[in-house]
Amino acid sequence: MPKINIDNINWVTGTDYPSPFDKVVKGRARKRLGNEAGLNQFGVNLTKLEPGASSALRHWHENEDEFVYVIKGELTLIENSGSTLLSAGDAAAWKAADDNAHHLVNNSQADAIYIEIGTRAPQEITHYPDDDLSYNSEIGFTHKDGTPIDGENK
Repeated sequence: MPKINIDNINWVTGTDYPSPFDKVVKGRARKRLGNEAGLNQFGVNLTKLEPGASSALRHWHENEDEFVYVIKGELTLIENSGSTLLSAGDAAAWKAADDNAHHLVNNSQADAIYIEIGTRAPQEITHYPDDDLSYNSEIGFTHKDGTPIDGENK
């Protein structure tokens, strides 16, 4: 099994979210471990959230499973039913098609680091219940009513 030299992988910031939705993940950085290994069936990221940053907009996937494992720090998991504090050693997971919208927020004063693993489904629809945003892998991001977001669609 080939070793992945994590120290040699650059932190990637940025997002595919169109403006102004991209602001919620400012302070998020990822080392794309799965990409480094050439994986194509699922993604694996080492993710760092600075204080005040979020992992994503609150969302759920129709076709993709997700799993997170906290390595360092504290994160607030926000789901449909409320919030839960996650600390180093805690994990959480979401099955595809479960409409329990979720995201992680770093409400602490220190960086938090976690592993995220998710399916790379060839066809995906992602729902964002708190925002006027929808994602369909065939057309890209749109408003919830299906209208384009100023030049952001494929």
